[in-house]
Amino acid sequence: METIDTLIKARWIIPVEPDDTVLEHHALAIRAGRIVALLPSAEADSRYRADTVHELPHHALIPGLVNTHTHAAMSLMRGLADDLPLMEWLKGHIWPAEGRWVGAEFVEDGTQLAMAEMLRGGVTCFNDMYFFPEITAHAAARAGMRAALGLIVIDFPTAWAANADEYIAKGLALYDDHKDEALLSFCFAPHAPYTVSDEPLKRIRTLANELDLPVHMHVHETAHEVEESMARFGMRPLERLAQLGLVGPNLLAVHMTQLEDAEIAHLAEAGAHVLHCPESNLKLASGFCPVQKLLDAGVNVCLGTDGAASNNDLDLMGEMRTAALLAKGVAGDAAALPAAAALRMATLNGARALGLGEETGSLVPGKAADVVAVDLGALESRPVYHPVSHLVYATGRQQVTHVWVAGKALLKDRRLTTLDLEAIQARAMAWQERLKANA
Repeated sequence: METIDTLIKARWIIPVEPDDTVLEHHALAIRAGRIVALLPSAEADSRYRADTVHELPHHALIPGLVNTHTHAAMSLMRGLADDLPLMEWLKGHIWPAEGRWVGAEFVEDGTQLAMAEMLRGGVTCFNDMYFFPEITAHAAARAGMRAALGLIVIDFPTAWAANADEYIAKGLALYDDHKDEALLSFCFAPHAPYTVSDEPLKRIRTLANELDLPVHMHVHETAHEVEESMARFGMRPLERLAQLGLVGPNLLAVHMTQLEDAEIAHLAEAGAHVLHCPESNLKLASGFCPVQKLLDAGVNVCLGTDGAASNNDLDLMGEMRTAALLAKGVAGDAAALPAAAALRMATLNGARALGLGEETGSLVPGKAADVVAVDLGALESRPVYHPVSHLVYATGRQQVTHVWVAGKALLKDRRLTTLDLEAIQARAMAWQERLKANA
């Protein structure tokens, strides 16, 4: 018998690749943080001797969810300013609050709160865009969570940097310090076309090509953004980015609610990725991303929550359901974005956008053991005809019971193993008092 670290036996395993595959009464074998095999449970018992065996007779095992767009530290601003359009929300409330409060301590405490929430909801990897990314990097590494760190760039000064040159310099230093860490990856993160001017964008294009890093950016989020771009530059934001050489396989375009058919064709031809945040877009009345049109054109579409300040949660399972329902309404087609496609958007599509498709996003031998167990044995999940359908349309994040990242258990029976929940909650309450006193 072969010796392995962990054997997880489950009622169902949904590997995501191949498409529409559901393995019943199977087991997942893990050694040294990687998936060794998927095989029938009875065969696994005769083939492997495991240090730890998990029997999960009512559970579905899925790949760890990949949250491709977050502002993790903004979890401390959850509910601070609601029911407002984007620019009023940003200029009147969020940017002033950030100017007053954002610093290393804020980012540390907010990121810990966000990671705890995400892990309890089955998210094993998050792509972040926020200030003090070095703090986020250290927090993620301590928690054992996979993270893509945004090297943020914006034209105006903040507590982290004074100008675009300093943002880029500090981002490159962070990349150099951590580029060899297994659970950390990086993206350039210019905030948006309306907050970053041409010269920094040209430099980001050059650096991204040299370092082979994605460029993570809010694009075509609102009609106002497009109108403003037409007034300032005489062209739509995506056309401007194309002229600057930024529309290509490394572009991660967030939101994309304002798209014309020709732009969809251009994105597909260029190999760009779209990061869809349906609940944030709905809450801010930003518009509707034409997901099915993008998928039909061959564009890789992924899922993100956005920040908890505009969502107001980091629930990627909820985003799967909202995305699937919204896509049907927008397309006028009940067959648009079926459940399996929504699950793929939340896992493998996201991993591929981040350049991590060979490492995570599906349960395939050789990949990292980023695994989530979801209990489908509850009353609210009975009966189970199609487990993939249940995961998207009938299951909540509270049914996530176990989470592993690179084979390490970060959630066991709903208990976090690397994060101090009581301390995180206490710090969140302290920040609530500070922000409320100065609201």
